[in-house]
Amino acid sequence: MTDRYEAKKIAEELEEPVDEASNLAHKLGLSPYPVNYWIVDYDEMNELIAYGGFQQRYPHWRWGMQYDQQQKQSQFLGGKAFEIVNNDNPSHAFLQESNTMADQKAVITHVEAHADFFANNEWFGMFADNPDAAAMLARHADAIREYMLDPDIDRAAVEKWIDHVLCLEDNIDQHEVFGPVETEHRDELVDADEDAEDLSERLDELDLSEEVKGQVFDEEWLEAQRSEGEVTFPAEPEKDVLGFLRKHGMQYDEDAGKAVGMTDWQREILEILRREAYYFAPQKMSKVMNEGWAAYWESVMMTKEAFAGTDEFISYADHMAQVLGSPGLNPYKLGLQLWQYVENTTNRREVVERILRVDGITWRNVHDRVDFETVQDLIAPDSAITSITPDSLDELDAEDPRIDAEGLESARAGEFDVSTYPWKVLTYEGLAERHYSLVEPQNRGFVSRVSQAELERVSRYMFDDSRYETVEEALADIDYTRGWDRMREIRESHNDVTFLDEFLTQEFVDDNDYFTYEFTQSTGDYRVTSTDYEDVKKKLMLRFTNFGKPTVVVADGNYNNRNELLLAHKYNGVMLDIEQAKDTLKRVFHLWGRPVNLKTIVKELDEHDIEVAKRRDREPEPEERGKLIRYDGEEVEVRDLDWEDVEDIAATEVDYDTKPDEWLA
Repeated sequence: MTDRYEAKKIAEELEEPVDEASNLAHKLGLSPYPVNYWIVDYDEMNELIAYGGFQQRYPHWRWGMQYDQQQKQSQFLGGKAFEIVNNDNPSHAFLQESNTMADQKAVITHVEAHADFFANNEWFGMFADNPDAAAMLARHADAIREYMLDPDIDRAAVEKWIDHVLCLEDNIDQHEVFGPVETEHRDELVDADEDAEDLSERLDELDLSEEVKGQVFDEEWLEAQRSEGEVTFPAEPEKDVLGFLRKHGMQYDEDAGKAVGMTDWQREILEILRREAYYFAPQKMSKVMNEGWAAYWESVMMTKEAFAGTDEFISYADHMAQVLGSPGLNPYKLGLQLWQYVENTTNRREVVERILRVDGITWRNVHDRVDFETVQDLIAPDSAITSITPDSLDELDAEDPRIDAEGLESARAGEFDVSTYPWKVLTYEGLAERHYSLVEPQNRGFVSRVSQAELERVSRYMFDDSRYETVEEALADIDYTRGWDRMREIRESHNDVTFLDEFLTQEFVDDNDYFTYEFTQSTGDYRVTSTDYEDVKKKLMLRFTNFGKPTVVVADGNYNNRNELLLAHKYNGVMLDIEQAKDTLKRVFHLWGRPVNLKTIVKELDEHDIEVAKRRDREPEPEERGKLIRYDGEEVEVRDLDWEDVEDIAATEVDYDTKPDEWLA
């Protein structure tokens, strides 16, 4: 990206860490895309962050705004750009030249784990199995730039059109494989609607009384004329709002005062932005999983395998503290904690299953018959694996499945420094034992506190009936790789919603001190409301379902048989911001060309009920009401809807759609 002398010098210094981080990642069972690393300066890094990790994006003011925000965050809030990597094959990662060597190593190990997630998570394959994102985005940038430079097209019109589309960029069906939309012209539907309007207008122009109309025109004939050609579509609610507008939408011609077909450039830009929305969707859907995954393996490499040198460790610890200590809902911290919990619970199940196969031990008497202090000693890794030094190489057996025979031979020949890279003489099995989670100080006691309910559940689903005479014999057969194997399985199929739904338990909430809080009308401030895991899970999942945005679908493209668009908000207990909804409808109007409607549900509180609740120190119960917001190109109207008109969008419980098997079918 640059040929500056300083950048070249840094690149040379980083060649070994880059190569060895990739080698170690593969040893640990990861299979990342190959990664190209680029050295950039402070301004270039901010520009890349603004562009979402790519060097070329289409011309638009949003990038400048994001660049300005990034600079101000660094300048005034002390934020520091450690890394940015994109989902591509090969992936491209950018290292800021002003970072310390400890920071660079942390970024490199972090990036290798991200590249593994990109390559192996099925949700990223929903867009393309082998993405060439940089080239795609560059083509998009060139296409839109050409339109802006076309003397026959108003540049301001192009920018405004992009603004209209971007207000809906998350309104796609991220659970479906991306596919281009074939345009379907709506001329016949428009003609049918205009014919009905013409009939009504001609009758009005005649200025006939209702009595005369009744005598001259049969009422059934009149009604038939009004309803003739009535079309309701789509047959089922359409989640890909952008795709629906690409296929059926029009533009509003202000001079003609009516809807006309979109121009070629409008349709192409709409499809370009839709395609980009699908490309970025998996990253939004897996932020917690992906960042937690990267933080986990970064920590294994930097600390447990001492990828950070002794003179770099303090700097790295400060780096990690900054990342994990960020305020608010921190995806790095939450994700890391969940992955560690998955590893620990899987390893604990392996230990428990072995113990339950010991003669005389059942799920009912485990806590009475088993000395868990002894268990901790028995599951400790072999010291020959944990303490590999140049002097201990002769004690290692090349036939041991935990030992990499070729690596051992190279080490004995002095081809690399074993003190720096002890992992090179170990296999995946050896590394799994070397870093077994249950023997780490912070996890001691995790096995012993296994509940009776968990013991019974494990016992019920045990199918291997092999028996052991003693606990010592049973634990000698432990599969140390089971936790890491399970983590990779989960990495392949889950997204944030399903990840939280399956693995956020009461034990996790208690161990990590999670709770919910709400604004209470009775006190006028925020209060802790629950430490129950179901409440915590619902609260968190609302932040990640549909990217944390309201789920809005196309309910009818010919609402009231007048070619109006009806959108429906799938209400999950959280209200829309009505003012934002009004502004959005004004944008959508320009993508549809006719009046647009949105039905939703709101919560309304009576002032008297609030006062009574305050006196009684309890929360008032809001009443839910249906609302229809309509924009006709001139004014916004909000009116009440009968409950039967919104029953289809009302949720009796929060619906998270947590069915990955169905999504990926």
